[in-house]
Amino acid sequence: MVVWTDQERACIQDIFSKLNYEDAGPKALHRALVVYPWTQRYFASFGKLYNAEAIMFNPKVAAHRVVVLHGLDRAMKNMDDIKNTYAELSVLHSEKLHVDPDNFRLLADCLPICSIVIAATMGTSFTADVQAAWQNFLAVVVSALRRQYH
Repeated sequence: MVVWTDQERACIQDIFSKLNYEDAGPKALHRALVVYPWTQRYFASFGKLYNAEAIMFNPKVAAHRVVVLHGLDRAMKNMDDIKNTYAELSVLHSEKLHVDPDNFRLLADCLPICSIVIAATMGTSFTADVQAAWQNFLAVVVSALRRQYH
């Protein structure tokens, strides 16, 4: 279990209070699907994802991108129990969808674009401490999502 400082909690909550889900979410998942094209196999039911433009304008991908960010919102609201908050989602991705657990890490690696959007929104209040808290938060989320695989 992660023990969050009051400052880390405040940083994460501040990020989410300023987060534009419809802007940041699409950019992160779009980037993951383009940079790591083998991840597209988990989205076969979304239609043709043959290039960056098709991915960007696919309505099913767009909807899932926002779902992913709202999933992060769940972690923010349950920072003391992220592992159990994501237990059901971890089982779903492992047992039913058969998603490679490394894809959670890859998505987190693509979230720096989200960090750039957040930094642009927050301006000078996006300090090194805020960025460190955000990266730690993402690492905890990835760990919780990969839990079922261990």
